[in-house]
Amino acid sequence: MNDLITPDWPAPANVRALVTTRNGGVSRSPYASLNLADHVEDDPQAVAENRRLLRQRVPQIPQDPLWLKQVHGVRCVEVETSESGVEADASWSCTPGRVCAVLTADCLPLLLCDEAGTVVSAVHAGWQGLAKGVIEAAVGTLPVVPGKLLAWMGPAIGPSAFEVGADVRDQFFLHDPAAAAAFISLPNGKWLGDLYLLARQRLAALGVMRVYGGGECTVTDAARFYSFRRDKVTGRMASLIWLAGPA
Repeated sequence: MNDLITPDWPAPANVRALVTTRNGGVSRSPYASLNLADHVEDDPQAVAENRRLLRQRVPQIPQDPLWLKQVHGVRCVEVETSESGVEADASWSCTPGRVCAVLTADCLPLLLCDEAGTVVSAVHAGWQGLAKGVIEAAVGTLPVVPGKLLAWMGPAIGPSAFEVGADVRDQFFLHDPAAAAAFISLPNGKWLGDLYLLARQRLAALGVMRVYGGGECTVTDAARFYSFRRDKVTGRMASLIWLAGPA
């Protein structure tokens, strides 16, 4: 499949991950074309076909991902004991062949694995989830110490496009005054926020120091990415991660 993003990080060889773009599917405007979300009022048959196409074109994906009902919360569920549609914003697995997934269109997709290749996790980390502590919840759920984790940040709204009010900035600043470094004031009284930096700060505070990715802006790259901030009615990309089984 064209336009897939493969994370550039030093993950163990048995850790597999990818991020879709908006290209390569059958959905029509405004969802064109590889919309993988079934909650955005796209044609359900188109979404089902897009999910089928993803599996067909990337046969390395061992089975259908655990699709979450994301609510900008902090719940992290185990893939093995959950069913698709479970209300959560992160998932994890220690079992080869079980696929963690999050859907995004400006929110930050965060992928985690440990250095030994025994556990993986996918986290939906928009600003609301970040402020509530979704990264802390996900890292705290994994059965490894944070210092042994690697993190990769996928495409999200970039620091030049994420304009917010003082209320959003204050939520992060009150949690950690160092978050002030992630915001730049604007003449209109608003602020530009850096989700990537905010996530790095949260990860560092937990002891997760090996963080990769970041830098892709969903808002400014309309040819590759969906963006809710830009388009309002739009599709969603998927970020997937799993452990490969024995060869």
